[in-house]
Amino acid sequence: MSSDKIQAEVRTEFGKGAARRIRRENKIPAVVYGHGNEPVHLTLPGHDTMMAIKHGGANAVLELEFDGTSQLALTKQVQVDPVRRVLEHVDFVAVTRGEKVTVDVPVHIVGDAVNGTLVVTENTTVQVEAEATHIPEQFEVSIEGAEAGTQILAGQIELPAGISLLTDAETLVVNVTEQSAEEPAAETSAEAAEAGDSE
Repeated sequence: MSSDKIQAEVRTEFGKGAARRIRRENKIPAVVYGHGNEPVHLTLPGHDTMMAIKHGGANAVLELEFDGTSQLALTKQVQVDPVRRVLEHVDFVAVTRGEKVTVDVPVHIVGDAVNGTLVVTENTTVQVEAEATHIPEQFEVSIEGAEAGTQILAGQIELPAGISLLTDAETLVVNVTEQSAEEPAAETSAEAAEAGDSE
């Protein structure tokens, strides 16, 4: 995954009032932690940062440029305004090229199991160790034609070269079971009740 370059400014004002002022200017307060250094408080451009994080997924790596230096930073926590859906604050962890990092990568189910089955995702992410600049956005797991009783474990997920699984290989990720016969029956009784109401 390539990193997006973001022009940042070092932030000297702190507190809620300062954060509100930053957001009014369509910018985002952020903090970069890690590598034994003091946390660096930054102000990031709102739109560019939002697009970069959206593009990079849950583990976006951004190249933050400030004070004549460049710092690779892995997104760790993103606060989003629940109403306006804009970024309110971002926490990053400083990383270096080639450095191995521990991340949770989402599991994406593709395909359809056979009729009459119920597909349950027991774990939506798996934990892996990957190079900071080569973190996958997601792992695809195919359930095409899977029959009841099919179980896909973490150890069965195909990982790209250079990525190590940290989640226990025996962890159940996807479970395909028989659909309960009660569910359609419940719908039928509801439909019958509606029919009775309309008479």
